[in-house]
Amino acid sequence: MASKIQKEKISVIGLGYVGLPLLFELSKKFEVVGFDISTKRISELKEGIDSTNELSGKAIAKVRPYLTSCVSDLKDSSVYIVTVPTPIYKNTSPNLKPVASACNLVGSVLQKNNLVIFESTVYPGLTEEFCVPILERSSKLTFKKEFVVGYSPERINPGDKVHTLTSITKIVSGCNSAALKRVNYIYSSIISAGTYKAPSIKVAEAAKVIENTQRDINIALVNELSKIFNLLEIDTNQVLDAACTKWNFHNFRPGLVGGHCIGVDPYYLTFKANQAGFNPQMILAGRQMNESMPRYIVNQSIKHMKTKNLLAKKSSVLVLGLTFKEDCPDVRNSKAIDLCNILEKSFLKVHAFDPLVDISSKKKALGLAQKIKILKTLPVSARYQLIIINSPHKEFKNSGTTMLNSLMAKQSVVFDVKGALSVSENVVSL
Repeated sequence: MASKIQKEKISVIGLGYVGLPLLFELSKKFEVVGFDISTKRISELKEGIDSTNELSGKAIAKVRPYLTSCVSDLKDSSVYIVTVPTPIYKNTSPNLKPVASACNLVGSVLQKNNLVIFESTVYPGLTEEFCVPILERSSKLTFKKEFVVGYSPERINPGDKVHTLTSITKIVSGCNSAALKRVNYIYSSIISAGTYKAPSIKVAEAAKVIENTQRDINIALVNELSKIFNLLEIDTNQVLDAACTKWNFHNFRPGLVGGHCIGVDPYYLTFKANQAGFNPQMILAGRQMNESMPRYIVNQSIKHMKTKNLLAKKSSVLVLGLTFKEDCPDVRNSKAIDLCNILEKSFLKVHAFDPLVDISSKKKALGLAQKIKILKTLPVSARYQLIIINSPHKEFKNSGTTMLNSLMAKQSVVFDVKGALSVSENVVSL
């Protein structure tokens, strides 16, 4: 069996934060093809440019020969790994269009005895209930008799250079024992941390979706605590520092919750729960708390400005960092966008700067108000009455007080969302 698997050719569908590192690692052990529907993405990668910053130019060079946006290049593969995004609509229901599109694409080239593995975060049951029927219709093949599927949830932490793909235990599952054996062999060949064989695809799907749901709820708790402690005039981070001296206290910190996973995945679980006749309360309460934080930060900022008599019509505010987390160029579902829009609606003159991503061309797509000015570089000197540090990138931390002093007015408020700076007379945090 092992010798047969080794000869398999693997196609990775979707070359974003998840697919590209996976393609790189698989290329060390297998014949591979990397596919993305975006010709722009493929062109950039062939030029050695990875906008996600997950791979270096040297690493990209090793997979460059295998990159394509041509479906016909996938025809002789025996394994297809789907790593497309699973976003939500504005009403928080799952947007399954990317997954459906990927299934139709794979189905158009699927052959007998092929294996399809899904890595995208979904609700329990989606692989076999939603994806498999599309594969059958597109391929005219019969599930389990002529092709099999597996599920191995992605666990990539964007921007994290310590907890990388190979160093995180990989959950694997298959529609039957033979499929599981194939899935496990493929991933155990590249994952140094090892694999965990889930008893079913549904279990693997559920395990992934609760990972981010648990994190979302934990952050919601500390966000609520920060609101309480603010009313009690207690520094939240000081409280958490003290509590962390107990060995079993979990060190979550308050802040904005965005990105393509944590702020999205809980809705996949609640959607499925509603279908099953159960109305989740704790999960949705956590989501509501975290969704409230951009407005809360604006309200707190304005309150501190008022205490210093800094609030005037069109007072200037600078938002530093528009990505959903530090040292990562990902702006998907970034709550910094909501933050900026609320600030602008509060009659403040809003400037924003992020050294990791060019926002100017994406303003409309991101829903950023046109009046908000995106800076390409920080001004040498400025007079901002309010500075909000949303994503404390290394560049900001390294510049520290020198950067802030050059940007602050004589009297200013610095709101440090993630508590990256020391609290002082001018610096406040959640």
